[in-house]
Amino acid sequence: MDAAPTTIEIEQLSDDLLAETFIRACRDRDQQSLFVARIAAEMAKRDKYDEDGFVSPIDWMRFNGHMTAGAAANGVAVGESLHRMPESVDAMATGEIGYAHLTVMARTAEDLGDRFDETALINKAKENSPGKFHYICTHYRHAADPKRYADEQEEQVQQRRLKVSKWMDGSVLLSGQLDPEGGAVFITALQARSRKSGAHDDRDLERRQGDALIELASSGGSQAQIQVTSSIETLLGLAGAPAADMEFSLPISSKAVERLACDSSISRVLLDSDSMVIDVGRSKRVVSEPTRRALVARDGSCRWPACDRPASWSAAHHVVHWIHGGATDLDNLVLLCHRHHRMVHEGNWQIVRGDLGGILVIPPTVTFGPPARGPD
Repeated sequence: MDAAPTTIEIEQLSDDLLAETFIRACRDRDQQSLFVARIAAEMAKRDKYDEDGFVSPIDWMRFNGHMTAGAAANGVAVGESLHRMPESVDAMATGEIGYAHLTVMARTAEDLGDRFDETALINKAKENSPGKFHYICTHYRHAADPKRYADEQEEQVQQRRLKVSKWMDGSVLLSGQLDPEGGAVFITALQARSRKSGAHDDRDLERRQGDALIELASSGGSQAQIQVTSSIETLLGLAGAPAADMEFSLPISSKAVERLACDSSISRVLLDSDSMVIDVGRSKRVVSEPTRRALVARDGSCRWPACDRPASWSAAHHVVHWIHGGATDLDNLVLLCHRHHRMVHEGNWQIVRGDLGGILVIPPTVTFGPPARGPD
């Protein structure tokens, strides 16, 4: 390999030669990264890290390789998945894709196990940037295993955190973590309130967002609207359907779409199998304001047994979802707080209305042992 140009030589290159040199250097870097990934996968099998007093192979690589833990873990994933993505390795060798594409492909293979099919993704990798390819792979993962995708998103919900602390002068410090869907809700509500109020508004973005947070906490302004783009197949939860697109978020599961579609907090854009738009915005199936007021007057608060969260913290839940033919009228609606609404859709709890108007909740069925196998 020729020696890399010195700083002075680089400055003297023409634009075309500089661009060519950059591309060649990136390809060399990708091949070197692939070599490191092969080594990393082998290192992960051995006990060298333990002999040297480290807690894991990733920790050893992070320290001795002067890299982040994420980069080390990606290297191991790529090295361990090489036998499952030979077309990707060949495509990187010819410069059609980069090592970043290879990382996304390896992580997808790792997540899907036996359901991974490189041939379904390799052309997408060649046609798109690594960031867009990652986005495409999230849809592919949902189509291949929607239950696991929904479970992962639910696990991210369980990781929600918000730490509130104070300085000596009384200033409040915030730090936390939100799942993609929750983060999208937060960003959407914040964006609507953090726009400049006119030419005279000289506040910077961080100041406007701080003011918007106070306004949001004070329940000022209009309710935020979130756009979710879903195919009919996703809305119905059919096997092989892609995930749904949501503003400011990675794609969300069909279970989340079903829950969000209960109430009027989203604007819908429905697509057919050819990705043609067939319905935009609200429809008659979404709870109208008069119906919502009547529902609040009747239920008063969340109807889940022993829950007293107010109506303002609750969603209008369809006992029989409109996706499955349920009507949007008082007889088929019930107020559920956001926690219990999620338990019904993502948690598989069932809610039944009795003849006298009472509410019965049924926990999800728990199966012990391997599932019974039907005829092949």
